[in-house]
Amino acid sequence: MLSNLAATAVCVFILHAEPARAGKYDAQFRQFLQSDIAPAALNAGISQATLDRELSGLTPDTSLPGLVGPGGKGSPPKVNFQAEFRTPARYFKDNHFNALVSSGRRLMQKHASTLERIEARYGVPKRIILAIWARESGYGGAKIPHDAIRVLATRAFMGQRPDFFKSELIAALKILQNGDVSRKAMKSSWGGAMGQPQFLPSSYLKYAVDFNGDGKRNIWTSEVDTMASIANYLTAHGWKKGRDWGYEVFLPNTVSCTREGPDNRQRISAFVNEGVKRVSGRPFPDHELRQPGNILLPAGRYGPAFIATENFYVLKEYNESDTYALFVGHLADRYGSNKGFVGDWKPMKETTRGAVRNLQQRLEGLGHDVGGADGLIGFKTRRSIGKDQEKNGFFATCWVG
Repeated sequence: MLSNLAATAVCVFILHAEPARAGKYDAQFRQFLQSDIAPAALNAGISQATLDRELSGLTPDTSLPGLVGPGGKGSPPKVNFQAEFRTPARYFKDNHFNALVSSGRRLMQKHASTLERIEARYGVPKRIILAIWARESGYGGAKIPHDAIRVLATRAFMGQRPDFFKSELIAALKILQNGDVSRKAMKSSWGGAMGQPQFLPSSYLKYAVDFNGDGKRNIWTSEVDTMASIANYLTAHGWKKGRDWGYEVFLPNTVSCTREGPDNRQRISAFVNEGVKRVSGRPFPDHELRQPGNILLPAGRYGPAFIATENFYVLKEYNESDTYALFVGHLADRYGSNKGFVGDWKPMKETTRGAVRNLQQRLEGLGHDVGGADGLIGFKTRRSIGKDQEKNGFFATCWVG
């Protein structure tokens, strides 16, 4: 609990900060900082001097997307279910990869010895580290323009997850108090993800690494710290050393697409015995045959097929999306031989998110677990579609249409 003196000090830094032309929510925002953020921050070990320095004069950025209103009370933005459903194929065009591959190869040469040390310490292949770095910020080339403190404070004040962003704001204040980065350099996305690896502040505190030994964990301008921090994050989330992320395969028609998913894992050798083969023509590595894997069909039978390892799902810890994890794994493979998938992305029926949601709701009504009727097609929806197709006497494609 704040003493009267501390409470007065908080009032001072806020009340002195009133802008000449106040915005609609500025007064409520200052009150929020005073009554909600300051006590929690002080209780978490943030000094009054840090609060005075970082919160004085702060105003909300009401231009951020996804805001609902003060206190998180308001109607969240409605999902546009009339929007076109975005198929996986559009994310895997060659022109999306070619520039990233050439830049990644140059960085792999530039940081060869450092990447060897990072890989030795954390067990994550350098090509995976570089692929995440590419996907998150274009190897640091993407514009990351926002003031992290203002973004996080605004979202804590009027976003859809106020408690989550309140804790992230306090974590960001800890980072500034620790002196790892200046406020001016502490840039984030509009969602509050910071620097080249796009860490939220809490992830920075847990996983950011000072690998170049300069005493700062610098994910904003240090390529070395960025790469090591990504590796540390993946290791902390369960990366299995010595295993790849997955393999593109020929999946025979005798193996049903309804068996997709990490909850249907079996030894890779068992898939081989069922006729599953790598598209490269090479056998699976001996050490992988004894390990578990699962079928991955991002577009059902309308796209390439894969056997995914547990590491594929570690990549999803970075971003909960099959498409994201597959993009990272595919880019990592293309640093070697810059070739696309062997399997084709077949033409698909055009549809909308609303039509997909309606299908999901119908499947739920039939007792299927589709993972939520959100208009997006994850593996639970794909295999539910396939099970319904098989029940009605059709060959399962595990895809819409």
